[in-house]
Amino acid sequence: MLSYLDARRQFGDHECIWICAVNIPVTGVDHDGGWTMALTLEEANRILQGAIAKAKELNIKINVAVCDAGGRLIAFNRMDGAIWAGVYGSQGKAIASAAFGRASGELQQRADSPIIRGIALAEGGHMIPSQGAVPIIRNGVVEGACGVGGGTSQEDEDCAQAGIARL
Repeated sequence: MLSYLDARRQFGDHECIWICAVNIPVTGVDHDGGWTMALTLEEANRILQGAIAKAKELNIKINVAVCDAGGRLIAFNRMDGAIWAGVYGSQGKAIASAAFGRASGELQQRADSPIIRGIALAEGGHMIPSQGAVPIIRNGVVEGACGVGGGTSQEDEDCAQAGIARL
């Protein structure tokens, strides 16, 4: 984990917000005096649309969530007819992917390990280490993740990949 000073050096003029020992790079202060996030709402919505387009191609109904590097929801969409449990599944998989900076399916075999369980418990129990989400990484920095629920695990991951390909 980076110290605050190391993070400042790594991100140059960017500021860093530290929340629960997770640093989230931000691009600076906007004209209204608020913080602008590294992953924007416009980008998150493009990711949603890419995932939904892939779901239509596969003829499945999905829920798709995009979260920031701290696992907080930026954008969400539930297709008409998508199962309600996918609302939670898509967000939980995205949180797990963002937390570990890897596809959530890579965590599945270790889901019962004390480390994964301990981190999930400390985080509030929202993460789901199961296939269906991929991280959003730019310039070597995890900026968030896209998680999908509603299809098979592989279909979910394929939709998530199609979503982040829109960036």
